[in-house]
Amino acid sequence: MSILSEQIDGKIITVSIQSSNIKSASYETDSKTLTITFSNLNVYKYYDVPWEIFARFRISESQGKYFSKEINGKYKYSKV
Repeated sequence: MSILSEQIDGKIITVSIQSSNIKSASYETDSKTLTITFSNLNVYKYYDVPWEIFARFRISESQGKYFSKEINGKYKYSKV
């Protein structure tokens, strides 16, 4: 697992990730919004991501592979 740290601030969970592609991710439990900061510093928000998907993303052996397979292209998103 490549989670470096995790911080919980109210209903927002933020994880720092050691990955070649993803720098960090935060999840807002109320809105089900997942914000991903990529290694190239581009930031994207993914909407209506179920809690279970974020939980599996957090504990996956490779967050980059999990993102590519289970999140990318499956949820509406916008670049921040």
